[in-house]
Amino acid sequence: MLKLYNTLTKQKEVFEPLNPGKVSMYVCGPTVYDFVHIGNIRSYLFSDTLRRYLAYLGFEVKMIKNITDVGHLTEDSQGQGDSGEDKITRKAQAEKKTPEEIARFFEKDFHQVEEKMNILPAQYFPRATAHIDQMIKIVEKLLEKGHAYKKNGNVFFDVTSFPDYGQLSGNTLENLKVGARVEEHPDKKNPWDFALWIKAPKEHILKWSSPWSIGYPGWHIECSAMSTEYLGSTIDIHTGGEDNIFPHHEAEIAQTQCYSGQKFVHYWLHARHLLMNGEKMSKSKGNLFTLPDIIKKGFSPMDLRMLFLSSHYRSPLDFSWEALEQAKKNLQKINDFVLELEIVAKQKKSGQDPNLENFGTEIEKALNDDLNTPLALSFLYSLISETHKLLSNNSLSSQSAQEILSFWQKINLVFGFILQGQAQIPKEIQQIAEDRQKARQQKDFQKSDQLRDLLEQKGFLIEDSGEGYKIRSKK
Repeated sequence: MLKLYNTLTKQKEVFEPLNPGKVSMYVCGPTVYDFVHIGNIRSYLFSDTLRRYLAYLGFEVKMIKNITDVGHLTEDSQGQGDSGEDKITRKAQAEKKTPEEIARFFEKDFHQVEEKMNILPAQYFPRATAHIDQMIKIVEKLLEKGHAYKKNGNVFFDVTSFPDYGQLSGNTLENLKVGARVEEHPDKKNPWDFALWIKAPKEHILKWSSPWSIGYPGWHIECSAMSTEYLGSTIDIHTGGEDNIFPHHEAEIAQTQCYSGQKFVHYWLHARHLLMNGEKMSKSKGNLFTLPDIIKKGFSPMDLRMLFLSSHYRSPLDFSWEALEQAKKNLQKINDFVLELEIVAKQKKSGQDPNLENFGTEIEKALNDDLNTPLALSFLYSLISETHKLLSNNSLSSQSAQEILSFWQKINLVFGFILQGQAQIPKEIQQIAEDRQKARQQKDFQKSDQLRDLLEQKGFLIEDSGEGYKIRSKK
């Protein structure tokens, strides 16, 4: 029985989809004005793992992940995120390119990063700029129902018209009045009202015609338009990073429910921040790393995937190279384990069998408890340890090796690791290893040692076991 922590209710709840056997899932995607950093990747990886586990449980998952290519302003951490410059426009002006060139370049990079991280692609990646008509339709309805007002070509949502405002984040109007101050906007009735449509200055590049002005949409209205367009008025799951909770997701709830008259999302799930020396990793702070930075340091995308899965998504994770090094070792442990099993599975031998059923039950129990991936991995490590005892005694049966491999392949549908594998070892290296194995069998240990040294010079390590040998890269 899967239980998920719902940010809206502040408790774990049994997951029950709107439609039996099917799950609708919306993921807040990137604003494509810069390279994706590893803090972003953590959030996308969490959503990917959830989607994978839902599929593992037999659900048919329809995931939408939007591409924000307009309307996300530079001062998104202040007030309602509707002041400042458009991030993509500013980048375009700085690089003397068009907003379209900027958006498509960084959108392509985002997709490449997800592919390298083995994050399954969403069914659709709708772009905000392709859904302006849907946004205008929602804004018109909100005006008609009295939840929005217009002034000087701008349209704002009236937060006082939605009594449940603040339920997700705790930022109710009462709390906001005594909390952080927000710069007064001359056209707003209430400083915490947020923009649905913004009149564009003459020099503004990204703008469209609307019933109110030539302008552009507010950031928040975009996700409401795209989620309802592809998933309907009410959806099962909405995910994002914790920085999306307020104001973005709070605004999404208000405007969408006032537009449709129905509950917007049943389960809100948020990944905690990735920290660097105790501070949030972000572009504005300049304390971030990208996937190429990780690779330049000698780590793989799968090492980073292991690091993120080794921490619960609702726990803040303080990034360090030491932690990434340990994740790399843990992934290598799994890789070596699988290679050993492949060797034994090809042989015909009898022996003992570990209790796979118990391990499978414990792993699923961990994942059912709000996607507890670190606990699930710990049970996988226990299986590896128990199996290694049998391997060291040369007492693991070939049938058991194959069954464990099948079990691994099934559970890895959730973890999503791409292992190094013996097949990726260059033929030249495999030949040297074979020559060394023959030398050992002929008790020519001097030649055997020379060939081992040669392998190390070429960047590979060879490890002997009762079942033969295995090769792995030193990197």
